[in-house]
Amino acid sequence: MSSNINRRKFLAGTALSAAGLLISDQAGALSHSEINSENESSSVHFDLMREVKKYRKLDSHVHAHLFDGGPEGNIAFADRLGIDKMYISRPVYDGDGTPKDFRLYNDLMYDCMKQFPDRLIGQFTVNVIHQKESLEEIKRCIDLGMVGLKVYTQVKINDPLFYPIIEKMTDLKMIIHMHANCQLGVGGYRKKYDTGIRPQTSIPEDFVDIALRYPETMFQYAHIGMGSDWEYACKMFAPYPNIYVDSSGSNNAENMIDFAVSQLGEDRIFFGSDNCYYQSVGKILASRLNETQKRKIFFDNYNAILRKSGRHVD
Repeated sequence: MSSNINRRKFLAGTALSAAGLLISDQAGALSHSEINSENESSSVHFDLMREVKKYRKLDSHVHAHLFDGGPEGNIAFADRLGIDKMYISRPVYDGDGTPKDFRLYNDLMYDCMKQFPDRLIGQFTVNVIHQKESLEEIKRCIDLGMVGLKVYTQVKINDPLFYPIIEKMTDLKMIIHMHANCQLGVGGYRKKYDTGIRPQTSIPEDFVDIALRYPETMFQYAHIGMGSDWEYACKMFAPYPNIYVDSSGSNNAENMIDFAVSQLGEDRIFFGSDNCYYQSVGKILASRLNETQKRKIFFDNYNAILRKSGRHVD
């Protein structure tokens, strides 16, 4: 280590960058002295869980654990990481996405909401191929207290089939949250998507196209932390203030959060854990953002979106 690097800062930064590992169930059982056992003789006393808990958090992208211990698993995860509320979704991943399918998943989200009404809030899903049924389902889910739309890969976000749904969501002043992808380049060529897998997956260009068509609508580009080309996506979205991104995903790429803020500003990034990944918190704590910026990403930015429809958290 270079002599001009402050040991305290180095060790603290190292602890934060490993937050996704240290705050797992196993690490939750470790005492403060055990975490810092190899540094007992040093002056470093870094309390990781105190750092985790000091920020209020709204989880803008998380899936309910329907078949893995039930929503109780979501609550245990939220309690451990100090998450106030989770905005849960269960879009139709596979199959035809019939009205029966998306009604079933929305009902499951509502069941979770009834179990934990102060902690779990549903995002409803539809399949815009079935326009009449989708519009009816939006009304039903709004009446049940759900707060936004989460869709998958049945239809691209800029397909004309989406227009009536987008217009409805614009009237409701609610955000449209969509699974998306942008694969990394290979040999100088940036692969947009492997169309042999899910040909209707939305890519950054699709988001820009629809954001230009509907500048008053709010769009959430899902999980820049999923291992895709987040640099390309953030640079492409920079000029379009109605496109937001969430930080969720299983990957913990160095500098991702800082880069996203540099391109999009500090108000257009939401915290999300996706499948309750611990590194969702660690990647923000390990960033070089200031306290105000971290608080915005963890809580304030998504709450500002909810405020537009009167569904915000006090």
